[in-house]
Amino acid sequence: MKQDLGYRRVQRTGRGSYIISLPKEWVLKSELKKGSQLAFKVLEDSSLLLVTRNALEKHEEAKSTLKEHTIHITRKEDPQSIARRIKSLYVISTELIRIRFKAGEITTEQKIAIKNTVRMLLGSEIISETSNEINIQVLINHPEFPIENAIRRMFAIATIMDKDAISALKNLDENLIQDIINSDIDLDRLNLYVIRQLKYGLEHNLCKEMGFSSPKEFLGYRIVTKNLENVGDNAVGTAKNVLALKNMITQQLLYLREPIEEEVYSGVLKYTSFCRCLLEDSLKALFKRDYHIADEILSQFIITGLELEKESVNLLLSKRMDPNLASVLRLILDNARKMMEYGRDIAEITLNRTVEELDKS
Repeated sequence: MKQDLGYRRVQRTGRGSYIISLPKEWVLKSELKKGSQLAFKVLEDSSLLLVTRNALEKHEEAKSTLKEHTIHITRKEDPQSIARRIKSLYVISTELIRIRFKAGEITTEQKIAIKNTVRMLLGSEIISETSNEINIQVLINHPEFPIENAIRRMFAIATIMDKDAISALKNLDENLIQDIINSDIDLDRLNLYVIRQLKYGLEHNLCKEMGFSSPKEFLGYRIVTKNLENVGDNAVGTAKNVLALKNMITQQLLYLREPIEEEVYSGVLKYTSFCRCLLEDSLKALFKRDYHIADEILSQFIITGLELEKESVNLLLSKRMDPNLASVLRLILDNARKMMEYGRDIAEITLNRTVEELDKS
């Protein structure tokens, strides 16, 4: 809470220096004495911040100390519940996580869940393990792997997963399907890392260091990373449905000469490719802070995107095909539409963060 201590008159000494008296109430509360030292910091708005040396040194010491948290667990606790606690601590920027239990009390399932969770957390390692404690430390920070680089990597993984899911429908490649499912783990790792970095930057007021103009932009980037995670999740859903389709064919519950007609497949590819391009362009506009590109993307969504979706749906309706295959194709089209909507959302974020700059240029 701010406290108003009134105004103080600036005075000039004979040597050309300027002095000002300090409020007695503040001096006493800060336990200042003759010879005590103050640190002066000029803020962005040209205001002056006065900090006692003791307070500044305590602050710097706190910054250099690892933020740690201890979890106490028993044999009765659900391994997945423990995993969720570790993820939550990672996300809120905890740097050292201590997991303690009575010697010999941890179960094999709990230990496996802990180690699998650590593998999911980017930059995290188990640095020590004893009979009654496991210590996890996060060894990576923002300058080593900036948020935008992490988001670019998320986009690459998510769109490859989406492309592969559609390719799997053509050739029913089970290895490709499994690769899509495995890639989702990498996407989740990056998503948790970006959330962690955004929270840390917001808590420590690192807007400029992270390339943001205001704290509001942290929220926008949180929406971006969630959308990219959703693209991957949708691709996994498609892959699992394709796998179910293949199993029906293998078990002779479904008879198809070819998994999908070439005309239908080409129509699906055309629509999904457009949606991926729109998502990619929206990210480029976000990183470039380009209002005009983002505005054009929204026009494409309304004019081209919706028309392509209509063409794809009408093509499916004009064909006689097995209902199981039709349901997978509709799922792919629905996921493509969602991807297009994610691109629209990101474009709107760019408009909101740059509209004021537009009138200044």
